[in-house]
Amino acid sequence: MIQSKHIDSGIGWNSWYGIVKRWTLFSVAVLLLSMFLWADDSPQPGFSCPVLVELFTSEGCSSCPPADELLQQFDRLQPFTGAQLIVLSEHVDYWNHIGWTDPYSSRFFSDRQSNYSRRFDLNSVYTPQMVVDGAREFSGNDSELARKAVQKALEVQKITMHISRISVDSSHRFRAHVEAEALPEAGKQHEADVYLVIALNHAESQVLRGENGGRHLTHVAVVQSLTKIGKVEIRKKFAQEVNVNLDPKTDPADLRVIIFAQVPGQRQVLGAAVERTQ
Repeated sequence: MIQSKHIDSGIGWNSWYGIVKRWTLFSVAVLLLSMFLWADDSPQPGFSCPVLVELFTSEGCSSCPPADELLQQFDRLQPFTGAQLIVLSEHVDYWNHIGWTDPYSSRFFSDRQSNYSRRFDLNSVYTPQMVVDGAREFSGNDSELARKAVQKALEVQKITMHISRISVDSSHRFRAHVEAEALPEAGKQHEADVYLVIALNHAESQVLRGENGGRHLTHVAVVQSLTKIGKVEIRKKFAQEVNVNLDPKTDPADLRVIIFAQVPGQRQVLGAAVERTQ
């Protein structure tokens, strides 16, 4: 006859229950901690990360109209999942000597592009040139390189920026309140320049001379002014009331306002926002 042998562990039922209960609570705590540590920081469904797309262009350049159209498509269609493309048309002035003076051109934009050229170690400036988030540059006609640049831009943690209380009075004085949250302490950057941009929603020209002579050209987000208004830093958010005198010929209903934070030296863009005046 085989006899069963009872092994007494010395632990009663209540003790076992307490151990199991504590172990269960510990396991749940570990699981929750793991979920927190491994949480995905990428944009979630329904959230669009702002990405600044600058196009350096000119009405005197025959290669530029396709890039202008591409920028308009980016603005209108917003084709990249998870990205809010905030576009800027910056018209350079160095094409003006060949027969057509671009009415939207400025030396300021030529200088800004030259700064990018040095930043990217290029031999010279060129048009059309697209710069995404201050981090990547390429031909403004290349939609595939644009897609890749936007995807890389989505990997960068951005700060939240806001534009509010927009108004334009009868004397064409523009006013708004702008804010930016502080830079993250865990980030590599200690400060970023904050820029305010006033741009035309839509612009067009009938070009009479030069490489595009006889063509009717259209543009989007044509920059009228781009001004550094302050800095955002670690543990120090940015907030400011801004005032800008507009050209009396400007239609206040045809404007958009953009703010963005960029690492000094025209490097990485760390945040951006856009609003329409009406």
